[in-house]
This record gives sequence, structure tokens and C-alpha cells, in this order.
Amino acid sequence: MLDPLGALTDAFTTFLFGKVETTRLPVRTSTGQAQAVYLPTAAPGLGDSGVIIGREVYSGKGYIYDPFQLYGQQLPAPHWLVLGESGNGKSALEKTYVLRQLRFRDRQVVVLDAQGEDGVGEWNLIAEQLGITPIRLDPTAALNGGIRLNPLDPSITTTGQLALLRTIIEVAMGHGLDERSGFALKVAHSTVLGEFGGGDDGSGPPRQPVLTDIVEQLRHPEAEAAEAMNVDIDDVRAWGLDVALVLDRLVDGDLRGMFDGPTSAGIDLDAPLIVFDLSHIDRNSIAMPILMAIVGVWLEHTWIRPDRKKRIFLVEEAWHIINSPFVAQLFQRLLKFGRRLGLSFVAVVHHLSDVVDGAAAREAAAILKMASTRTIYAQKADEARSTGQVLGLPRWAVEIIPTLTPGIAVWDVNGNVQVVKHLITEAERPLVYTDRAMTEASEVSAASALPTDEARALEAAADAEAEQRAEALALARQLQGESSETVA
Repeated sequence: MLDPLGALTDAFTTFLFGKVETTRLPVRTSTGQAQAVYLPTAAPGLGDSGVIIGREVYSGKGYIYDPFQLYGQQLPAPHWLVLGESGNGKSALEKTYVLRQLRFRDRQVVVLDAQGEDGVGEWNLIAEQLGITPIRLDPTAALNGGIRLNPLDPSITTTGQLALLRTIIEVAMGHGLDERSGFALKVAHSTVLGEFGGGDDGSGPPRQPVLTDIVEQLRHPEAEAAEAMNVDIDDVRAWGLDVALVLDRLVDGDLRGMFDGPTSAGIDLDAPLIVFDLSHIDRNSIAMPILMAIVGVWLEHTWIRPDRKKRIFLVEEAWHIINSPFVAQLFQRLLKFGRRLGLSFVAVVHHLSDVVDGAAAREAAAILKMASTRTIYAQKADEARSTGQVLGLPRWAVEIIPTLTPGIAVWDVNGNVQVVKHLITEAERPLVYTDRAMTEASEVSAASALPTDEARALEAAADAEAEQRAEALALARQLQGESSETVA
């Protein structure tokens, strides 16, 4: 009720201007009806230029991602880290992403295929469909005319060759070279290049220098090199003995045949897709990081060129790179150098603890920092909390990671965090889900073997379950009074 003065004022105003307000009676309704008052909202997308990944779970919007389109605007670096337990769809994401990127004429992809069954890598079927022969690195086949990559290939700079030789030795020995061993290696390398015309003038014998020449020089160093440093020739020979023994493994040991000869002719570095099949190499042996170091440096000097092409370098089992200080340093330089020439590095690992708790924690942190895009599939709760802490994920994302179903992942693109369901076309399914890809098999791959109606029913059920979990999580955040990022 108004006071007498207020009532008098209201009556006078009404007499002059007429009634300006309408008194409305209260309305009783339900939350189900009242929700129409609030417009639906969703996190901003990444634009509409690039390749389609799938759809954002909560809003249903299409999710489009392309590091080359986003670089310099929403992305400070085009590199990408993919994490998650086996069986959740990492392999399917990699393959469809590459196939869709290759639809652009200015794209080129190199894959280090470290997994496989039946004697071939899991990328073999895709390579066949594109008319491409994988570069299969196999010690047994190399002895019978197989593929060779020469660490002393003349296309690699002198500095690059020496850095690669040091990395091979340091990975195999498990520690850095001391000054004396490093001097012996430098002398042997310099002598070999001098004998075989390794300089820019191209003089010397017609064949490429090879590792056998380095081993021979380490065993029998030149007297001139010792005299130049005023040391005894026997001392130089002793300093290089351990180095010679390590390199001898590549020449006459279990890795012989792959690196102890000139680079094989016929490797097409202009093909849209280049697959290095490493499935014949023991993934738990020291050979794998050595192999990745050689391939990485060889590609740096032979494949990456200032020709305005956009290149993708995808490495499976990338913990072999990131968990070795010496290999990680080489790839860290490659990432910095390649960013200027349009290179996107994609590293695929199962657990972040595989790299951040290893011997190369500092190098791993530097590489992770350069990966502005992070995709995280389902992980156990403890691993999800550790991953969230290292990557700086919001709390709601960390809580949802253990509940994710196969094919759904948390995407963090330079702070833009969304939950995305990866969609696969019917044309892609036969190439993505194969019997040889059992290391990355998922519930979705099992569904692909069912009749179409059953497969779609399972997919719809998975979608419904994901949406129910999302609604429950959103309600829990609301009840807890969280005012941080929300996902509608």
C-alpha cells in the first residue's frame, strides 16, 4: 500500500499523463516451461575455415579445426598433442584428420607409423588406397636391398650431421659425450668429409660418405688431427673407442642395413602422404628413439622447404622422442624452425606421465609449451588430475575426462576448451577401423561391424549417455555455486 502522499502523487500523475504501468498478476509455472525464457548459449567456436572434426557435445555445433588457419590469430603455435588411453579413438582421429587435410592441395603429411600387425603398419591400408608405398625400415629387409637412410647424406649440413651423430651416440649410451669423446668424433667426421668431398664444392669420390667411414676413422685417427691439438695419437684413439663401439651397432649390429649405406633412391618426398613404417622395430628397445632421431633430422634437411606448402609431421608413440633429452632437443629445434616454414607437429602419447616424469622433463615441458592444441581422451581419475594440472585445464574439464566415452574428447585450443565428439563418415570407416589397428580398437569400431541400423542405435545411445552426463555435471556445478567457465 502507498502512503497518502505517494497515493496523491500517483493520482495527480495519472490525471496528467495517463496510466503508465500495467499491474500484472503473478504467474505460477514449472522450470520445464520457464526454460524457454532463457536463450541457449554455447562457447565460441574456432571459425568455419578448416577441416571438420565432429560436433561440440553440449551445443551440437559443428567443430572445425585447422592449425594453419588459426595460426597467428587464435594459435601462437600450430603444434598439437593428443593424449588418452588405448581404445578411445586416438588412432581414428589421426587418420581421419590426415585424410581430410589431404583434400587441400597445399598439404603434405609425414607419418611415423610405430604400430602394426601382420607385418605391416596400421597406416598401410590408407597408403595403399592413395597409391603410396610406405617407407618400411626393417633391419632384415635392409640387408636385401631394403630402404636405407644415410645420416651422412650430403643434403644434411655439416653441422646437422655432427649433431645427429652425437645424438645417436648419446641416446645409445644414456648420457652425454664428454669433451674428449666429442673431440674424437669431430675429428673423424671432419676427416671423412674431407676425403669424400663433403664440402660445398662437391669434389671427391662419387659415393656418399657412410657410417662405416666414421667408424674406421675412429679406430685409426689421422696423426695430423692429434698434432694440431698437441695430443698423442693413442689418446685420440682411446677417446673415440666407446663412440666407435656404439656406431658399430648401426654398421654391424642389430640395426645394420638401415643406416650404413647411401640413402635409397626412389623415396618420393613430393608425395602428399609419406609413411615411415617402423612396425618392425622393437618399440621398447633403444633402437626406436635412435631411429626417430635419424628420420627427424633427415626430414628436417630434405623435406621441409620454403615452398609455401603446409606440412604435418605426425608421430605415434611420441614418448620415444619427448622422453629422451637428446632426441627431444633435436625435435625442439625442428619445431622452432619448422614453425616458420608451415610445419605442424602432431605428437600422440598415451599418458602425460610418460613424458613429464622422465629423464627429459625439462625438454618435454618445452615441447608441451609449444603445443597450443591439446586433445585429451578418457583417462583414469588420477591421471586426469595430473594431466589437468600440467596443462592448466579448467576444473570442469578435469572432472569430465574420466567419464568420456570412446570418440569423445576434451579439446583445449589455446584456452578455448570444449568437449567434442569425433564423427567418421561411411567412406572413412573401412580405412580407419581395421584388424591391424587393434591397439586402438574401440566400441565404435565394434559397432562398425554391425548392421547399419544397430550401429546407429549404439551411436545414438552413446550420444544420449554423454548428454545425460553433461547435464548432471552442469547441475552439480550450479549447486556448488561455481562461477568459473560454464558450458551450456
